[in-house]
Amino acid sequence: MFSSSYTNNYNKPFGVKCYLISYFGKTVRLNHNMSLLKYHMSLPVAVGFMLVGFPYSISLAAQWIYGWPNKPGYKKYMEALKPRRIYCLTRAVLETLKYVQYGRLYFQWKSWYKNAENRKHYEKGIPFGRRDNKLDLYHPPNVGRSKDVAAPLVVFIYGGAWGSGDRSIYCLLARQMAEELGAAVICPDYCTYPKGNVLGMVQDIADCLVWAQESGQKFNFDKDNIVLIGHSAGAHLCALTALFLIDSREELFIEPSKQRDVTLAIKGVIGLSGVYDIMDHYEHEQKRGVEYISTMHKAMNGVENFPYYSPTHILKKFNQDKLNRVPTFALLHGTSDIIVPVESSTKLSELLTSLSIKVSLYLLPRVDHTEIVTDLMASDRHFYHPIYSCIKQECRNLLGTC
Repeated sequence: MFSSSYTNNYNKPFGVKCYLISYFGKTVRLNHNMSLLKYHMSLPVAVGFMLVGFPYSISLAAQWIYGWPNKPGYKKYMEALKPRRIYCLTRAVLETLKYVQYGRLYFQWKSWYKNAENRKHYEKGIPFGRRDNKLDLYHPPNVGRSKDVAAPLVVFIYGGAWGSGDRSIYCLLARQMAEELGAAVICPDYCTYPKGNVLGMVQDIADCLVWAQESGQKFNFDKDNIVLIGHSAGAHLCALTALFLIDSREELFIEPSKQRDVTLAIKGVIGLSGVYDIMDHYEHEQKRGVEYISTMHKAMNGVENFPYYSPTHILKKFNQDKLNRVPTFALLHGTSDIIVPVESSTKLSELLTSLSIKVSLYLLPRVDHTEIVTDLMASDRHFYHPIYSCIKQECRNLLGTC
């Protein structure tokens, strides 16, 4: 019928009509085929973006913000674009999304710290030290305690990968800790990277302890009965400060007599998911692909200083006289911790035991790196009671409280 439309003039309109119908029929089929083609093409594009574009975008943004690999020239970009690093970094970044669950806790501590009525529980913003840092001092409960009897002292050092943190974040924790332990609790700020390196952080914590020695009578706490508690990088700094003081390090720029007094006052160190061997932790960061965006090696002034800032390395170099002055350690670590592996605490425990230093090790099932500290902030948190039961047992032995 299509060919006859061109040989018969009378049928020409009909033929043209048939041709147009046939043409539009082909057009419909072509459009349908094009839609199918676009669909089949868009699926691989979407999959490709999810598998390649999305991870590369996230990891490159992270490296742009926090730091490129420590390589010369264009090699840093070659290192940054390695597929393994891209996917490891993407996984590490996505893991941080779980912090959304702490939104309610965030608003709780924000409002508590700003509420003027809560000032009866603590002294806020007390200056101390050579850099004029601030600390908050939380009062112990008055139940069963005479004003003539000085309360033991707990100094809590927060973590934050040596590059972040603020004392206000831990107001609920410090308040609960004062209640649970029956002790005065100090939560000081310290200089974090890039404002300072690890030595500066240790100096600030040592300054806080010197302030405690000088202010015990004024605030009615026992300056000679102190326990250090730290989380993550804070646990590392607690251990490192205690060992530097025992070693009478000149770089602390603190009089030897004051260092001796503080050393004698420290009855114990309680570490929560702490880092104690910097090289071991750096290797763990490499496995996670985060070693270059981490502030750890920057705060340590480079890989060459890792032994200098590692409590495990310092302990191995101590003579017997210094080992005899090392305080008791209690190490708590969650078995679900992927940020700082549990081996960090188990290895330190084994080393301390081999050196005949008193140590207790608590491995907490299903507790991760964040929960071991956030769950100390409120009594309705899932792991509040299990974690505090361990801490209270140690403080009972060290301070005679609880």
